[in-house]
Amino acid sequence: MEKLLNELPSSDVAAYTIKSDIKIDVKVPEHLKRSISLGLPSITENNLLRHFTNLSRKNYALSTVFYPLGSCTMKHNPLINERIVKSEAFNSIHPYQPTESLQGAFEIMYGLEKDLCELTGMDYFSLQQAAGAHGEFAGLLVIAKYFKSIKQSRTKIIIPDSAHGTNPASASLAGFEIISLKSESDGTVLPEKLKKILTSEVAAVMLTVPNTLGTFEKNILEISKIVHKNGSLLYYDGANLNAVMGIVKPGHMGFDVMHINLHKTFSAPHGGGGPGSGPIGVKSFLEPFIPIPRIEKNKSKFTLNYKKSESIGRLKSFFGNFHVILKAYIYIKALGGKGLVSVSEQAVLNANYMLARLRNKVDIPAGDRCMHEFVLSPKSLFRDNIKTLDVAKRLLDYNYYAPTIYFPLIVEEAIMIEPTETESKETLDTFIDILSKILFDEIIKEPQKIKEAPINTTVCRLNEVEAARNPILKWKKQ
Repeated sequence: MEKLLNELPSSDVAAYTIKSDIKIDVKVPEHLKRSISLGLPSITENNLLRHFTNLSRKNYALSTVFYPLGSCTMKHNPLINERIVKSEAFNSIHPYQPTESLQGAFEIMYGLEKDLCELTGMDYFSLQQAAGAHGEFAGLLVIAKYFKSIKQSRTKIIIPDSAHGTNPASASLAGFEIISLKSESDGTVLPEKLKKILTSEVAAVMLTVPNTLGTFEKNILEISKIVHKNGSLLYYDGANLNAVMGIVKPGHMGFDVMHINLHKTFSAPHGGGGPGSGPIGVKSFLEPFIPIPRIEKNKSKFTLNYKKSESIGRLKSFFGNFHVILKAYIYIKALGGKGLVSVSEQAVLNANYMLARLRNKVDIPAGDRCMHEFVLSPKSLFRDNIKTLDVAKRLLDYNYYAPTIYFPLIVEEAIMIEPTETESKETLDTFIDILSKILFDEIIKEPQKIKEAPINTTVCRLNEVEAARNPILKWKKQ
């Protein structure tokens, strides 16, 4: 053992050190002792290794294949992120430590707030929120607190029907009444329609720019003037910031409040359910209301300020999901301003290339150009009762996870494709070739195969309604 330890790097020695002078006397009650052999199977090391390697291959991951859900969940996460966040410097700190011993972490969080302000045109940021929807909720609470402070009773939020489903849910949870605004076929908002439903009761209008159909809101400056003339505020859903970061700033478009999905735009994808991070940015007149504690810099020392009497308070324990915050900080510093612009440009280019290959073959509600994502409606191609869900299931047979389907709701049989900036032309071509084969060949020649898909997977077609209503839970006694 001593010879082995001498050959190990010094940093690894502690993990292998055996202290032979420690004696542990464990007394197991007689009735708990095994009386017969455990009967474990005998297996060679290489067979055991193959077993776990083959299990890992059954996982669907960005490291093995293209994931067309894009920046929603599976944007590339640079490996340097993982290497740094796993280092002892960041992995061994605890929020209950004295603030004097957390100065490095606070410096990163403070620096990230400043970077996000620069990128978005906002004046202040709070990093506390745990996800995008949590950020929406926090931003809407800030809006409610602001109007209360100026003694105005505004109880309604206007949200386009093409918006993310979390928008109306967050607004309702924050105590607002929802007014749905019918959008155009490309998901955009007509200023004239907005004017007709704006009243003195409207606190804010929530918009996603670009919208969920991948279209930029070309009338955004006019919309901003209309909203502010009414005394209302403008909220920016930052879910699609990946298309415009470094190119245009929400704060310059007239938005007063916004949230950013750090786990999307700045790597650290939350595929599988988390963790996420949804910082909110505000203009200066809303700063008194954002969550506490606030990280402040006093000369060379960072402190936590809890004394914000008008704040909506704390919405999450401690200081947010620090490792997601750290990954975003690394991502921004590694790429720099020009690099972030390049990310947006490449994401838009990739999406438009895929769109160009499909636009003359399938209906595209938002037209021939898009931002970072686009939505197809293959309804006119379907026959024999085939649906978009069947196409999604068939993609599994070709080892592709399906894109987002049936969203946005304003597009029938919708398929949303979002390639992100890191995918090569070859990867995009291969996916489009497979999708085209399903849509333009198999639907005609083998419709039954599509309706029965997936065929090649370990688990085949499920009765999803039955599975949702009567799940078979492994931990329950059958």
